[in-house]
Amino acid sequence: MGAAYYRAESESGHHVEDPSEDALFTLIDDLNGSDNTFVVVQPDEDDPVWFTSVAVLDEGGYEVVRRDTIRREHDVVTETNIDRIARDLTIWMAARDFPGRPTQHASNF
Repeated sequence: MGAAYYRAESESGHHVEDPSEDALFTLIDDLNGSDNTFVVVQPDEDDPVWFTSVAVLDEGGYEVVRRDTIRREHDVVTETNIDRIARDLTIWMAARDFPGRPTQHASNF
């Protein structure tokens, strides 16, 4: 098994290495308003250059934060659909740079 590129960890201490879209869905679905209010996903390295977090809002729904210092991205949105959150985060994380991961090249052929 290869090295973990990123890690998801909830406030309750539950963590998943390189979480799939389904694993993100489960982590978010397990959030509550008392003792497990957020989950953070970031590279498994010291001083990560990007992160994303999902937090339960008091009024319902979730606050989703995506931050990438290299690309100068910082987005904060609210969302109620866990499927959409998990899918969007999976796509966003797939576009991040990971040390040691083969570079993705686009082809014009």
